[in-house]
Amino acid sequence: MYQWRKFEFFEEKLGGGKCKIPEEIGGKIECCSSGRGKLVIGCDDGTVSLLDRGLNLNFGFQAHSSSVLFLQQLKQRNFLVSIGEDEQISPQQSGMCLKVFDLDKMQPEGSSTTSPDCIGILRIFTNQFPQAKITSFLVLEEAPPILLIAIGLDNGCIYCIKGDIARERITRFKLQVDSVSDKGNSLITGLGFRLDGQALLLFAVTPNSVSLFSMQNQPPRRQILDQIGCNVNSVTMSDRSELIIGRPEAVYFYEVDGRGPCWAFEGEKKFLGWFRGYLLCVIADQRNGKNTFNVYDLKNRLIAHSLVVKEVSHMLCEWGNIILIMTDKSALCIGEKDMESKLDMLFKKNLYTVAINLVQTQQADATATAEVLRKYGDHLYSKQDYDEAMAQYILTIGHLEPSYVIQKFLDAQRIYNLTNYLENLHEKGLASKDHTTLLLNCYTKLKDVEKLNVFIKSEDGAGEHKFDVETAIRVCRAANYHEHAMYVAKKAGRHEWYLKILLEDLGRYDEALQYISSLEPSQAGVTVKEYGKILIEHKPGETIDILMRLCTEDVDLAKSGTSNGAYLSMLPSPVDFLNIFIHHPQSLMDFLEKYADKVKDSPAQVEIHNTLLELYLSIDLNFPSISQANNGIDFNLKAKPAAPAMSRAVYNGKLTVDGKNSYFEKDTLERRERGLRLLKSAWPSDLEHPLYDVDLAIILCEMNAFKEGLLYLYEKMKLYKEVIACYMQAHDHEGLIACCKRLGDSGKGGDPTLWADLLKYFGELGEDCSKEVKEVLTYIERDDILPPIIVLQTLSRNPCLTLSVIKDYIARKLEQESKLIEEDRRAIEKYQEDTLTMRKEIEDLRTNARIFQLSKCTACTFTLDLPAVHFMCMHSFHQRCLGDNEKECPECAPEYRSVMEMKRSLEQNSKDQDRFFQLVKSSKDGFSVIAEYFGKGVISKTSNGPTGTVRSGSTYSSSGF
Repeated sequence: MYQWRKFEFFEEKLGGGKCKIPEEIGGKIECCSSGRGKLVIGCDDGTVSLLDRGLNLNFGFQAHSSSVLFLQQLKQRNFLVSIGEDEQISPQQSGMCLKVFDLDKMQPEGSSTTSPDCIGILRIFTNQFPQAKITSFLVLEEAPPILLIAIGLDNGCIYCIKGDIARERITRFKLQVDSVSDKGNSLITGLGFRLDGQALLLFAVTPNSVSLFSMQNQPPRRQILDQIGCNVNSVTMSDRSELIIGRPEAVYFYEVDGRGPCWAFEGEKKFLGWFRGYLLCVIADQRNGKNTFNVYDLKNRLIAHSLVVKEVSHMLCEWGNIILIMTDKSALCIGEKDMESKLDMLFKKNLYTVAINLVQTQQADATATAEVLRKYGDHLYSKQDYDEAMAQYILTIGHLEPSYVIQKFLDAQRIYNLTNYLENLHEKGLASKDHTTLLLNCYTKLKDVEKLNVFIKSEDGAGEHKFDVETAIRVCRAANYHEHAMYVAKKAGRHEWYLKILLEDLGRYDEALQYISSLEPSQAGVTVKEYGKILIEHKPGETIDILMRLCTEDVDLAKSGTSNGAYLSMLPSPVDFLNIFIHHPQSLMDFLEKYADKVKDSPAQVEIHNTLLELYLSIDLNFPSISQANNGIDFNLKAKPAAPAMSRAVYNGKLTVDGKNSYFEKDTLERRERGLRLLKSAWPSDLEHPLYDVDLAIILCEMNAFKEGLLYLYEKMKLYKEVIACYMQAHDHEGLIACCKRLGDSGKGGDPTLWADLLKYFGELGEDCSKEVKEVLTYIERDDILPPIIVLQTLSRNPCLTLSVIKDYIARKLEQESKLIEEDRRAIEKYQEDTLTMRKEIEDLRTNARIFQLSKCTACTFTLDLPAVHFMCMHSFHQRCLGDNEKECPECAPEYRSVMEMKRSLEQNSKDQDRFFQLVKSSKDGFSVIAEYFGKGVISKTSNGPTGTVRSGSTYSSSGF
């Protein structure tokens, strides 16, 4: 004890030594208790007083008539249990009683005293439990309202009372600790309850023994823990339910299995207590007769407080303070200082180890502990003890900002300490990207490959890296530790980094291709999209093979099933990889050709065909090497406008190639042949639309002067006028006429108006084309496409054509027109004669009477009798042979109705102007259509008044006619 350091971790409260028990308490203090925020004092005059936090009297009451010997304030309920002497009922019965007061229930108003309600009174001694001196007292609160009361006697017995005292539902039993033979050494000096799981244990201490009773056994079983004991007031219980006894030579701790540790604190232990992990002792020094109050911190082996005090009568703990009541009724209240004050005291003395132990034993929060460790580390750092300082800083990881430590150890001479700190930071999973960078840089500067290997290959419990993978890869790569970077990338599944190192740093293209082939198809597709440009540049053939496997994997197997289209839609599309061929169009063409040959019904075949057409029809494929070659070689083409002429010459195959340019021209011709084959094969006759974008194909053919493809597309789209426009632009008269022969035959679905366009072209040509004009006129005359006047007007614009070109054509047309005029004249005369006859008949019907001479009914052919009906058409009928209200001749009515229906139809058609103009436009001779409308009386209608006489009127006769 004398080697332990002494500190002042406690201080006096309530004015120090001037604090006293209130003067209202006049009797001698026999017992004390505390709990639920109050102090309870029992005196020899039978009164009980309750004090508040300032040791002021709240109230007092008469608990017993004679004296109060023992008190205990319960914790769970606001009950006060007391033992004291009352008046004897008879000489045979003792006056010793146990009472239970409910401090929440006071006597009703108007009573003479203020006292709590006494809910239970119990005589302690009976015939079965003879009277003895009470030396110790303890109450255990079980499940309310059950109490277990243990009363220790001077005869070595313990009287136990268990039950609901208020309702007097109790059981009594007795425990025998020592024999009664040695009465002076068998008194019970201390009791202590302990709950060990479901087991209830009772410690009992005498001057010569320490015993343990197992209360769950019936009867309770006694176990002797030790053959030494202690005096009264030298027994207490720790917060871990350990029994503590104080003897002159030492303080002993007891567990359920026997004696535990002992502490050699010399001196007579007058009082023993336990407060917040501290051992409280009032020790009498026999040499000078003084009493010393010590507070021991057993875990840290220090004396937290030491004070010379007067004669102590009672020691209590309440309100977070220690209260010592002296025999002269003075009081001393001692409280623990706050943690900050204690630490400041230790820091001033540089006792950092004690400070660390203190915060750890008092279960301070981790932040406070880290702050003490930081100050200790700073102290060691200032003494240049870097290794120990780093040991302290490492303990602060998770609470202290790492940059605070890192800045102190950035010097190259302390790089080992910094490496150690960063390793621990990663070990606890608290490192950032910058910390990983710094640690790897430390390894590389130290050239410690072994530690680098350990760090790189380290994993946490979940099998993942303890550092930021991308940062580690980047740092290792920058330090030329490519193998380590590749290991991390491969382990973490960062395929893009693995390939970046292989391709950009090491140039191991074959290995990169092999690695891509080993990946899952989805991952392989992503990596090829990112690094395909490099691979195509160095290993085009192998890269194309990988792409083919990605885009056509198991296509042959899928073809045997019924869901080929659905399966192909799940595979990557070649269109997704077009960007990697940006500088390598020849490789792109090879890839797309292979894919198109293998996969016939790809969902992306339109895009593939469009791309292939662009590659096939391009003149130079935009090769960078070709562009450089063109810059350095003179092909006798000094200006860019000559480029279309060159492309046209290349297309026609008439350019005389020489030297270095011959290969490119030959390649262009071959590609255009393949382009034309693709245009034809991708537009089967059974499809309305082709398997490529027609508009794009036309634009490509126009841009690259690919005439054959343009002609094929126009002809497929039935754009015949655009077809002949191509021939006209090329001045290919022979091809132009041949095209019109093929496309201008209406019998085969052609467009005869092409001949009119052709004639117009020759009329505006401005050169002698007599032979071609004569041939064109032959087809115009055969199909009667244009009137002669239009032919004359069209050809008159060409000054190089003479009249001899059309002399024969005009002669034949005049002869043909003459014949038509003669036929029309004869038809006119016939129509005039018919008209004159009709007019005479109409006049006759208007002016002359009609004589009906039919003797038979037209309907039934029987002899005509009255009543009869006669029609102007000279048909007669029996009235019974006609229907009701019949006003038309049944024989002539159908013919008449058809004529009227035709007339109404013509009148209705006259209102349909769109149909009229359409007939005029589509007819070879529009004038004949107009004349026909006039002839039918549709356009100009003349009204001649009522036409009722024209209808077949009827005359009814019911008598003689």
